[in-house]
Amino acid sequence: MKRLFWLGVGVAAGVALSRKATETARQVTPAGLASNLGDAVRELAGAVGSFGAEVRAGMSEREQELHDMVEERTGVTAPRAEGRHAAAARRPARRARRAEG
Repeated sequence: MKRLFWLGVGVAAGVALSRKATETARQVTPAGLASNLGDAVRELAGAVGSFGAEVRAGMSEREQELHDMVEERTGVTAPRAEGRHAAAARRPARRARRAEG
């Protein structure tokens, strides 16, 4: 019974190692490397798009804070320009969505 158990453990370990070796060999082929590189570029594009959206939202928030501060200190209501940052913060980031999909 003990020998049968160890035989089963050995077969399971052999199958697991064989599959791992096959997967590692596939990743080293040109097609595997291209696939890994493509995944990395897509991930980077998504991260850059998300970062850009966060920066635009932060700029719009800071612009609002500055307008409020000027209004509070001077008492003058400054017209709020519909600048490109304010408009960009309200609409969803197209690049980030495209890269995630």
